[in-house]
Amino acid sequence: MLIQTIANSVVAGSVYAIIAVGLAMAFGVMKMANFAHGEFFMAGAYVVYVFYALLGWPFPAAVLMAVPIVGAMGIATERLIFRPTRDNVMAGFMATAGLAFILQVLVGQTWGVGLMRSVPTPYMGAMDIFGAKIGWQRVLVLPSAVLMLSALWFFLYRVKAGKALRACAQDPEMARLQGIRINRMTMLAMAISGASAGLAGALMAPIHPVTPYMGHGVILTAFIIVVMGGMESIAGAVLAAFLLGIVHTFVTTLSDAVTAQMVGVACMALVLIVRPQGLLGRVKA
Repeated sequence: MLIQTIANSVVAGSVYAIIAVGLAMAFGVMKMANFAHGEFFMAGAYVVYVFYALLGWPFPAAVLMAVPIVGAMGIATERLIFRPTRDNVMAGFMATAGLAFILQVLVGQTWGVGLMRSVPTPYMGAMDIFGAKIGWQRVLVLPSAVLMLSALWFFLYRVKAGKALRACAQDPEMARLQGIRINRMTMLAMAISGASAGLAGALMAPIHPVTPYMGHGVILTAFIIVVMGGMESIAGAVLAAFLLGIVHTFVTTLSDAVTAQMVGVACMALVLIVRPQGLLGRVKA
């Protein structure tokens, strides 16, 4: 049971990391929180449901389709919501809360509310790790997370556009003076944010119940991770994601999911008491 729980913790942490880094990046560049991030996760799952379960595409192709589709949703959200409300953080937050409800209703009206959509498991069987059985579908999540996070690190630290994105997150005014176009960077940040959430939802579609409201718990977890790691720290988000994955999995195994959520919030509060800037967040001057 211990090995099984540890393996499940790693899988959970991998999914949390994919989801949270996008939310952290968008907040770091725009200084605004996207309440509809959980619905982007849901949209990725439904893309796989449509292309894989209904149309019969190969599962990897359906997952790849989720990335640009949900990334485009992120771009539209930045252009239609965040850019007009740039000077009013609360207005942007409330607008994305409204977007979350709109997406839920739209998906519910299209594919139904009451019934969970079934996505067949593409990879049957399980890996045996010292007696613990880990389904291949769950095993797939870890290398996908490593590949995605590695590609993101390479982009942010080795590609000119990624360096410009980091500059906007650190000092937008100075970045503007250096000729960096802020609007283009905020759009890019939301595209990456949406794509990462869509990828997570696509990978979890055969594992997680696919419903219009599957993003509810995800957005709460993502916010807890981002706050714990440091609101603008991607590395902090990854660290907090795996720590919270361990906490949630072990508490759920020993008790239940509701208690796990409560313990997760308590961990966030404890981190904020000890380090108000988050685990890897920068102290404001």
